[in-house]
Amino acid sequence: MSDLGALQDLAILILAALFPALIWLAWVRSSERTDAPGWGPLLGAFAYGALFATFIAAIAEGLILAGGAAVSQSYPAPEFTFLNPTSPWSLFFVVLVVAPVTEEALKASGVVRYSDTFRHVADGPVFGASVGLGFGFFETFLYGLGAFLAGGLIAGIALIAIRSVSSVLLHGSTTSMFGYGYAEGKIGRGGWTGASYYLLAVGMHASFNLLASLGTVVALLGLGTNDQNLASLVGLGLAVLYAFAAIGHARSVIQRAEFPGAQAVHPRFRPPPVRRAGVPPPRR
Repeated sequence: MSDLGALQDLAILILAALFPALIWLAWVRSSERTDAPGWGPLLGAFAYGALFATFIAAIAEGLILAGGAAVSQSYPAPEFTFLNPTSPWSLFFVVLVVAPVTEEALKASGVVRYSDTFRHVADGPVFGASVGLGFGFFETFLYGLGAFLAGGLIAGIALIAIRSVSSVLLHGSTTSMFGYGYAEGKIGRGGWTGASYYLLAVGMHASFNLLASLGTVVALLGLGTNDQNLASLVGLGLAVLYAFAAIGHARSVIQRAEFPGAQAVHPRFRPPPVRRAGVPPPRR
């Protein structure tokens, strides 16, 4: 493959991962119907999640795993089996503990970084979604790049497409939930709501990873290959449904935060028009 061809393939992979994430961001932003944040700050938050949070999370996770491996070698006791990288149980330690705790913390730092731009509580989950979708975009691009190197362009695009309707949405929705809690604590009701919503984000992330790893769970139970393949497909389907449900919930939270109590009246509530002095109300 020529250098030009390799650059073209790289550009295709980047765009294939970027466009869906930006489409999801526009969709979430539209949930704030009267005073949505400007695209400049939102794209800044997106870039923070894509570059800084992703990069630092990868370093932190690598250090944690290296430390865990060192502990398992120094103390080869059964209770430290999950820290041994050669043990199949180490995968669950990574996907259920290390990745959710580390990645949600780094994404949350992006919400805190841009919290000075919040004008009302509804901005918190929108900015959170932007940071999370940026993180999901770049992580998905890296996974797609790995698939491309192993199996070609089609394999890379296929993996990016799958992750764009699952992992990317999940990253956006979990950080959106933290953003809501942090905004409530900062400019809303006050208190430590950000901490509780961080734990919610970690729990959502871990639950999603468990669904996506269903095939591995079946393999550890010693079942056959056919059962493993079926479990993998079922797990993928459930993970996609979970991701869409989570982002849909995030959008409803944004709408309720913008007009508290309005959704209980009607789901398509619109704020009343502002009347100027001396202008009669419109006829009905």
